[in-house]
Amino acid sequence: MKLSYYQVDAFTDRLFSGNPAGVCPLREWLPAETMQKIALENNQAETAFYVSGPGRRALRWFTPAVEVDLCGHATLAAAHVIFNIEGFSGPQIEFDSRSGLLAVRRDGERLTLDFPADVFAPVEAPELLVRGLGASPAEAYKGKTDYLFVYDTEEAVARMKPDFGLIGGVSARGVIVTARGRETDFVSRFFAPQAGINEDPVTGSAHTTLAPYWAGILGKTDLTAAQLSRRGGRLWCRCAGDRVEISGQARAYLRGEIEIP
Repeated sequence: MKLSYYQVDAFTDRLFSGNPAGVCPLREWLPAETMQKIALENNQAETAFYVSGPGRRALRWFTPAVEVDLCGHATLAAAHVIFNIEGFSGPQIEFDSRSGLLAVRRDGERLTLDFPADVFAPVEAPELLVRGLGASPAEAYKGKTDYLFVYDTEEAVARMKPDFGLIGGVSARGVIVTARGRETDFVSRFFAPQAGINEDPVTGSAHTTLAPYWAGILGKTDLTAAQLSRRGGRLWCRCAGDRVEISGQARAYLRGEIEIP
């Protein structure tokens, strides 16, 4: 069996930056074990699989290690393929997913994700995470899947050299570290060795936590963001009640075929 396969750099306007994602359109679902093996073989932070229907498409995401409930950059990458390679002419794509209905609309050069906002609460920072990050946060929160650690300066976030062995011992999808930005409203990094991703280059789903937090701190609903990974990425966020709109650009890097038995 031959499957179409694409690799797309998400949350960037140029190749070799942002977050690369695999995208695999399907006529019908493959066994979960097969999709997991494909994601491991691709060795990208996420591979998105979608099945087109008469209306909405069904969408799933796999890291090299696990299936996840929500992924921003791979959703953006899948939408880029549907709009720009498959030639979908509508203004908006709708996906059914493990996180409910997700929509992606075309806004000029940007694509905008419509995701559910995370719900988070203050917690005591787990000692293992503090040791793993090498710095105590000014504030700590726990959302649905991730910890959120807030630091005083962008420099504190940028210079972190995590111990992924320690971080991986904490029961969570991962940890988001953030601070107010110098050129953007806020900056962040995301570490998730538990999910097979030591540091994710640009994490759309983390901004369902970050945007509501910073909207409350800064007193505004429209926010600019940068993720300070080695590849880097830029995002634009808007908080609207229990939803977060996350916008970015994408560039296709690779088109090919996967051949499986």
